Amino acid sequence: MFESLKKKFSRTSDKLEEELIEEAQEENNLEEESGKKFSFFSFGRKDKKEEEDSKSDVAKIPQEVESIQETDTSDDETSDDKDEKSGFWSFGKKSSDNKEEPQEEESAEEIQEEEEPKKSHFWSRNKEEDTEESEDADEKTEEKKSRFWSRNKDNDSSEENDEDEEPSGMFSFITAKTISEKHLEDILWELEMGLLEGDVAMEVASAVVDSVKDDLVGRKIKRSNDITEYTYNALRNAVAEIIDIPGKSMTEMIEAKKAQGEPLVVMFVGINGTGKTTTIGKLANYYLKKGYTPVIAAADTFRAGAIEQVNYHADKVGVKLIKHQKGSDPAAVAFDAVEHAKAQGKELVLIDTAGRMQTNTNLMDEMKKIKRVAKPDLVVFVGDALTGNDATQQASKFNEAIDLDGVILTKADADSKGGASLSIGYVIKKPILFLGMGQGYDDIKEYDADWMLNQLFSESGEEVNINEA
Repeated sequence: MFESLKKKFSRTSDKLEEELIEEAQEENNLEEESGKKFSFFSFGRKDKKEEEDSKSDVAKIPQEVESIQETDTSDDETSDDKDEKSGFWSFGKKSSDNKEEPQEEESAEEIQEEEEPKKSHFWSRNKEEDTEESEDADEKTEEKKSRFWSRNKDNDSSEENDEDEEPSGMFSFITAKTISEKHLEDILWELEMGLLEGDVAMEVASAVVDSVKDDLVGRKIKRSNDITEYTYNALRNAVAEIIDIPGKSMTEMIEAKKAQGEPLVVMFVGINGTGKTTTIGKLANYYLKKGYTPVIAAADTFRAGAIEQVNYHADKVGVKLIKHQKGSDPAAVAFDAVEHAKAQGKELVLIDTAGRMQTNTNLMDEMKKIKRVAKPDLVVFVGDALTGNDATQQASKFNEAIDLDGVILTKADADSKGGASLSIGYVIKKPILFLGMGQGYDDIKEYDADWMLNQLFSESGEEVNINEA
């Protein structure tokens, strides 16, 4: 997903590094260091790895404490045993214990040889500990020296680190450089143009560029890896602010309405061909598996075959469909579906409406009538992610006409540009609720801003499965 955006983000980092290194060469302010250069996306993997390591370390603490307690106990017992068996008195005790078994008398020299190791044991143990401590100190000193020059926090030569690093050398600046606006002017202009080419809305592209600029200007850079890390974090923070639109999930709203003894009524709007009816079938299946009982209203009575189409999906997932004859009043169908849900104690009503262009005044007025009669708790716009900026413009028009509560984007898994996913929620200031991730009924995912951020800032092939997280 979003390969085009990923390339633009990575290219921004590369261009800034080229700019600073070229200037440093002219100033004779550049030297090559030992170590390897981290790739742009390696910082995301390292953050995830550090988080997992910290969680595993916390989990190990109780086991380590228990192990220490057991060791202390065993040490006490061992020391007691040693006190009884060691030294001059234990030798005498052995002699008395073995009276029944006649043994040859040991010479004084043999006795002395046995006693000397026991007497010197305490001192030799301390010497061994001192030697081990000094060796540990030497190892730590060498490790610090190695870390200073390599700038490699995970300097263990593991295969995973080799994958995270590029084979090229790492550079440092003799005198630290400060990122200024002149370094970023051309680079951020190129980023903004790239975002616009990727169907990102103008106001979103401007917001990303402004945020990155504020984050990077004034940063002091010592090593080339610093440039990559700072740029990665600046872009990630900028996008995080864009895609995280606050709002309740549909599941939370169902629970809230259920507590009141009422169904959650959801009305779906959008233009023809965006996958609105299929999305309704996916949502019915999704909440059926969660233990709820949905009902679908076939309120698209204008288009030929629309009732048959939604009936097909209802039968496939096994939910009740409320329908009237073709050409009947769509608002009446929606009303009957809501009354059926209340009477049967069903928790969710999904209202399918006719697809219409946002410029069709008559159909938009009909949609307003359905809203007025059915009184939906949510009005959801279903848009095609592959249409990019068109989906954002359509959502804006629908929002102006009927006041949307949320968005569902279909075909998100096939979206290489990512313009609609990045822009649509920010432009209309309404949350994305679900993402369509395939053609099957199970191929739908509740929107998660953190999940989306990971998709935008991970390399190809690292996407999280929709059933995960």
